[in-house]
Amino acid sequence: MLLKKTRSLCPICRNVLDAEIFEEDGKVWIRRTCPEHGEAKNLYWSDAEMYRRFETFERIGTGVANPQRDATAAACPTACGLCSNHRSGTLLANIDLTNRCNLNCSFCFANARACGFVYEPSFDQIVEMMTMLRNEKPVPPPAVQFSGGEPTMRDDLVEIIKKAKELGFSQVQVATNGIKIAKDPQYVQNLKDAGLSTIYLHFDGVTEETNPILRTSLKAVEYCEKNGMGVVLVPTVINGQNDHEVGAILKYAAEHIKVVRGVNFQPVAFTGAASEENIKQERVTIPDLADRIEEQTDGIIKKDYFYPVPCVMPISDLVEAYTGKPVVRFTTHQHCGAATYVFVTEEGLVPINEMVDVDGFFDAIGKMTDTMKNGGTINKYRALLEGVKDMGLSAAKGEHANGSQFYKLLGKTLISQNFDALRDFHWNALFIGTMHFMDNYNYDLSRVQRCCIHYATPDGRIIPFCTYNSGPVYREQVWKKFARDRVQKE
Repeated sequence: MLLKKTRSLCPICRNVLDAEIFEEDGKVWIRRTCPEHGEAKNLYWSDAEMYRRFETFERIGTGVANPQRDATAAACPTACGLCSNHRSGTLLANIDLTNRCNLNCSFCFANARACGFVYEPSFDQIVEMMTMLRNEKPVPPPAVQFSGGEPTMRDDLVEIIKKAKELGFSQVQVATNGIKIAKDPQYVQNLKDAGLSTIYLHFDGVTEETNPILRTSLKAVEYCEKNGMGVVLVPTVINGQNDHEVGAILKYAAEHIKVVRGVNFQPVAFTGAASEENIKQERVTIPDLADRIEEQTDGIIKKDYFYPVPCVMPISDLVEAYTGKPVVRFTTHQHCGAATYVFVTEEGLVPINEMVDVDGFFDAIGKMTDTMKNGGTINKYRALLEGVKDMGLSAAKGEHANGSQFYKLLGKTLISQNFDALRDFHWNALFIGTMHFMDNYNYDLSRVQRCCIHYATPDGRIIPFCTYNSGPVYREQVWKKFARDRVQKE
């Protein structure tokens, strides 16, 4: 059954082709035909029912007010930069600080030894990229993540973080394998003092079979906890290799809730050479991951508890109506990612879905927004008070009646505009998310055009994540253009 039409790529020659997204045998597939290489049919989502539920959350944005270039839909994805056809602003900006690394992972997007050259922008180039990002309108990105390669291999990382905070990024992250962090607790403190918000730690499992650098990973978490540096665990999930440990990873995160703020699972993307057999055996989709989580947490964290990223758009609408100012808008494609929250209690994990009526919460937020749009300060406060009351009526669910406390906390936060209490709520909860980045086999241009995670480049462009790493592979183009030194392959 045809679900929608889009455009995709030939996995072999990468030419842009008309494509169909369709349902077959309870799964969702993407199909296109290349004049030279024939038909390509690849798995898009492994659960058609979950696909349809997520589809109801679609929210298409208006893009940025100051695009870097004009482009038509037909030019996508060959005119990235950020073009006028793009429908989402930057929520999280990535900047590759280097392609050097002290590991050699087979599934990595970047590898200096494989490239044969070193890409490492200067400090001034990095400042120019950050300045460009902060000039995005109507709302500059609030978060920047320094990636690579391994960003901790740079000697000036502390100075780069300081500059990011100076330029106004409220959230500054470093994506790292943790090797350098595990060697020196003072290094963690130096990063924190510079203004680093979060360590985005590569963490593929809780055994040495799935995580060969497990001892390093554990030591990195230990040093972060000692220094009060928040950590998000980032497992790359590969079917048949480490997908049997997703529950154990969540258990580890809960046991270290003082330092671990969340787990962000990343199903493997086949950005390099891959055979059809590899893809069939190793592919993990978002529904697959949700299934594994439900199974391996003994049904505590259910598949239905996950929501797509744009589900939080009612909150953006509410804040805009209340303040009269534009805010970041989570208009990511509804099939790019999924997330939920669980509370870590003495009795174990308690999903937020069992404490509050999540759908009722978003409905109440929508009603508050509609009331506020009538204008006037009195209407604003009336909307807040009535909205919190509506949410409180549906708060208690089952044996976990603490949902009303959550709503009271939210109401207090909105009315007083004091977000300290809500921040405490986040620290006492565990975020569980997943973002499935695309490759040439499941590439969907409608997802690219709604991407909220972007790369900044030294030549003054902002490029969507999945276009940077797949399709035209702008990463290769940018790195070669700004390559510095050749390296000897081992």
